[in-house]
Amino acid sequence: MKLKILGVIFFGLYIGIGYGQEMLTVRQAVEIALANNYDIRLAKNDLLIVQENVTYGNAGMLPNVTGDFSQNNNLQNSTQTQNTGVVRALDNARNNSMTYGVSVGWTIFDGLGMFSRYETLKELEKQGDIQLKKAVLTQVSDVISTYYTIVEQNNLLLALDSSITISKERLQTAENRYMIGKASKLEVLNVQVNLNTDQTARIKQEEIVKNLKITLNNLLARDLDIEFDVVADVDVDEKLIFAELLEKSKKHNPDLLAIGISKRLAELELKTIKANRYPTVRLRGGYNFSETESSLGFVAQSSSRGLNYGVTASINIFDGFNQRRSERIAKLRIDNADLLASQQQNFVETSLMQAFQSYQTHVALYKLERKNVQIAKQNLAITMDKFRIGTISSVEFRDAQENYLNAVTRYNSSKLQAKLSETYLKEIVGAIRFGA
Repeated sequence: MKLKILGVIFFGLYIGIGYGQEMLTVRQAVEIALANNYDIRLAKNDLLIVQENVTYGNAGMLPNVTGDFSQNNNLQNSTQTQNTGVVRALDNARNNSMTYGVSVGWTIFDGLGMFSRYETLKELEKQGDIQLKKAVLTQVSDVISTYYTIVEQNNLLLALDSSITISKERLQTAENRYMIGKASKLEVLNVQVNLNTDQTARIKQEEIVKNLKITLNNLLARDLDIEFDVVADVDVDEKLIFAELLEKSKKHNPDLLAIGISKRLAELELKTIKANRYPTVRLRGGYNFSETESSLGFVAQSSSRGLNYGVTASINIFDGFNQRRSERIAKLRIDNADLLASQQQNFVETSLMQAFQSYQTHVALYKLERKNVQIAKQNLAITMDKFRIGTISSVEFRDAQENYLNAVTRYNSSKLQAKLSETYLKEIVGAIRFGA
């Protein structure tokens, strides 16, 4: 019986018990989030919007072609007195005019401002891509963290199941000893209280697991009541090296990349502003049709059609020193972009170093707690033998039982914290990898 109980305990804690539910791996969870998560989908749409704006026309490089039509009709009671003294009068005199045609306008030179505007649009596209990457990193990190939190809490639930199994066996043993006069009724009642305590803790722990699963379903943007199982163990990458992480962060951290884009945008803004110092040359042309009709006048009806074309040029001579002011502001924004880049680099290095220290601490702790679990397991097995032959009290056995449960709890918690630290490090770097 002792071997059977221990087998249930250790198999339940480290292998997990299947309940016929969907087995959801962390890779599957991430893939579902990439397809369904609302924040990721919103970021994708924002990127598509920015991409739609990257056109030559939006930068002002292409001509504008417009069609024009206008018609005016008048009915008036008119009286005209001519120089000869003749008076002409007509009631409801009609005066109609209609004009229609096509016109073309094309700015062929604006101080190269159109080229800097086009480059700005392309940089904004890159910025949108970086923002999408950051949204993906954040959501994937949340999914991985929530998933492994479920693993940790589910393992604690399995530990409580095992503790309940032990408490039931203790209760049976205590009742048997009471029946043959080797134990008091008080001992039986104490064991029953312990069993009730374990069952109460299990109910509360089950609620925690269910709520965490609801949270994960929400991150995956799927039905909140979908039931699933998770893997029984957490795989911690114990071989991370700070120097390698720091080097990767300089290339992949989305905040650093975004700062670089911001500096480039500030430089392009200065180019666009400086373009106002040069003349703007614009070609224009069109083909128009016009018709007029007058009931009272020297010309009763006329029509015309023809081509018109020309060129216009303009240059800013003086605008109240606004040009100079705008250029100074643009240069200050470039300086600010440099300062922000240095500040962000320092912030990333600080965050990375702190996270790495935390990672090392939690990895060391979880290795230590793993040894404590093995010791507590041996202690529990020895205590169970002694309890069955009556050489120790129920209280002493309960202490060994609680010590084992606490050791398993600390081990699961420390391993989860090591995994969360690993995930946060990779999020800072900007390159999260997830297992199967």
